Amino acid sequence: MKLSAQNKAFAMLLSFGLVAGCSSTGDTMEDGGYDSGSDVAAIDQEGGSTVYGGEDGEGVSSSVLSEEERAEARAKAEQEALRNITTFYFDFDTSEIKQEARNALVTHARFLSSNPRQQVRLEGHADERGSKEYNLALGERRAKAVERFLVVNGASRGQIETVSYGEEKPVVRGSSESAYAQNRRVELIFK
Repeated sequence: MKLSAQNKAFAMLLSFGLVAGCSSTGDTMEDGGYDSGSDVAAIDQEGGSTVYGGEDGEGVSSSVLSEEERAEARAKAEQEALRNITTFYFDFDTSEIKQEARNALVTHARFLSSNPRQQVRLEGHADERGSKEYNLALGERRAKAVERFLVVNGASRGQIETVSYGEEKPVVRGSSESAYAQNRRVELIFK
């Protein structure tokens, strides 16, 4: 079962919150309450929360942010998560970009569009099935497909270099379908 990066991040955040919320030491305070040994005070639902950090002790309070600012912060975090995806996989013997890769590629195209000096190398790869020549051509078709997608979505052709390694640089060695699937890819290498 494949999960998107956004779903994985949400699941990790939810798990962390569950673990943090369920932890207690069981120590009782003198007034009959419980003391977890933390300097964090409980707040009501309307009060928001404050996260402190940095050397100056300044924090960011969620109660100060408007709904629009929260939505903007969420969108920015989602875009950053999509930009961290730099490997895109392909089905057997095809250079068609998968639907689940499109949002991340659009994010990369927008990044390149807003950063005209940024360069990226698209490295096309294939699994070991087929001749070396065929796999080099297939890797090139895959890299060119990603290049076209980036250009259509705002990147400049001058920012993009494509190269094909065919079957020469596998991520996983082996002759299983799992190994083959991991080797059919295009990697974005930002310079």
